[in-house]
Amino acid sequence: MALFRAGFLADDIYQITGQALKRRGIRLLLADLDNTLVPYGVPLPDEKLKAWRDELAAHGVSLFILSNNRHESRPRTFAQELDVPYIGHAGKPKTASFYAAMERMGVAPEQTALVGDQIFTDVMGGNRAGVATILVKPIRLAGNPGRYLRYAVEVPLRLLSHGGEKL
Repeated sequence: MALFRAGFLADDIYQITGQALKRRGIRLLLADLDNTLVPYGVPLPDEKLKAWRDELAAHGVSLFILSNNRHESRPRTFAQELDVPYIGHAGKPKTASFYAAMERMGVAPEQTALVGDQIFTDVMGGNRAGVATILVKPIRLAGNPGRYLRYAVEVPLRLLSHGGEKL
């Protein structure tokens, strides 16, 4: 069950600070895109998200988008506007994209954290790759019945993560 348990919990990304990550030795924050950074379908980052990226950077933490989105243009356009590196169609929970991101950024797993809203892709992948995992609440479920089912299946596993430390 440890594979499905997040090490840390946050209501949203804005509860995650560069100072808290730096204190834990984190230099790279891998972030899921849809329903973690922004709701599904939001095409570009807003000023609040850009300010959060800057706050992370001020503490030596680089933001890197790691998205399972199958449409290459979605993560590419978003990451370019946010001015951060990315890997699209990442194949989470497989670990290859995690290792590729860490290699690209010159960091080790113990210097890396992953933030995401899904247990079976984000948390499981991060745990398999040996990085710290942060589970956030999904921003919005509206629009896709499959998302409701996926999150419903995760409810018991989310309860296991409630013993995780708050950031």
